[in-house]
Amino acid sequence: MRVILRYLWDMSLRFTRTLDLLMLGALLALMVIGLAVLYSAGEHSTRMVFAQGSRFAIGLAAMWGLSRMSMPQLRNWTPVIYAISMVPLLLVLVVGTGKHGRHWIDLKVFYFQPAELLKLSLPMMVAWYLNRQPLPPKFFNVIVAAVLIGVPTILILLQPDFGTAMLVGISGAFALYLAGLSWWWFVAAFSGVAAIAPVAWFWLLRPYQKDRILTFLNPETDPLGTGWNIIQSKIAIGAGGMTGKGWLQGSQSHLNYLPEHTTDFIFAVLSEEFGWVGVITVLTLYLFVVGRCLWIAADARDGYSRLIAGALGLAFFVYVIVNGGMISGLLPVVGVPMPLLSYGGTSAVSLLAGLGVVMAVRAHKPVHGGR
Repeated sequence: MRVILRYLWDMSLRFTRTLDLLMLGALLALMVIGLAVLYSAGEHSTRMVFAQGSRFAIGLAAMWGLSRMSMPQLRNWTPVIYAISMVPLLLVLVVGTGKHGRHWIDLKVFYFQPAELLKLSLPMMVAWYLNRQPLPPKFFNVIVAAVLIGVPTILILLQPDFGTAMLVGISGAFALYLAGLSWWWFVAAFSGVAAIAPVAWFWLLRPYQKDRILTFLNPETDPLGTGWNIIQSKIAIGAGGMTGKGWLQGSQSHLNYLPEHTTDFIFAVLSEEFGWVGVITVLTLYLFVVGRCLWIAADARDGYSRLIAGALGLAFFVYVIVNGGMISGLLPVVGVPMPLLSYGGTSAVSLLAGLGVVMAVRAHKPVHGGR
């Protein structure tokens, strides 16, 4: 028996040796919480829980597989991964479907959102390019990196999907920032965006996107229309108090006052049922994952690994901030899911796959430094 147990122990060590067990523990805790809140928000639907759980399983398998790849392998395959991820991004503009545009491709078995792939492949590609150049990047290198970021971002905007386009663009910008790019570049970029904002308002934004911005500024002007979502979300958050109403006891979602309560606004459901204690617990887990990514980036021994781990960790942080700000009325509603809580497959799988790359950085550090 001791021999068998020893063998099983050795096998488990070999199986998990490339996984960051501390980060994995935090992610598993978030998944369990997410499934519990989804069960409540989805009116006790075991089908939704099983579907989301199966997507988590696929994401964990992708995480494990990517964590076992060496960084030279990932670095060499990065341009191919970036190019392949661009193909469905173009295809969705032709055959895509969605409520407010062409966001998803209907594969009959499930809906696939190609833009989610760029949350991983874009920062990888920017890190790959910048790692081959002198750092901090010179003017020409910044322009090339901006093109690598801008092309997929514009394609996502054409779907149109402003929320995902913003997150994809930010993930690439983080790689530039970590490469040593001066703050003045980001100030200039922000000023340029602000300058073209009036043009975007009249010529680029759809009516529903304008409604979201106007609602953000003053949701009470149309409390039964465009302002309904954010007003009900804030009511749910406030109703939770310190300890919440209890699991399965949230009235805002169960009485259908809170819209999109299994996807974009699921964090409001958690706030109502688990209160401030639940919110702090989940935010602590998120911050731990982000901090772990940044620690791995700081400990990386080559430029590509450092840039990709740092960019993915900071992008994860932005996903949480944007959704949290959105459901609390601090940011406009842009349709960004809360990581590992919101119902949806492509985003969960791409997120876990990206964290698998971060784990590969930790597991396959080269003996000697190098670019």
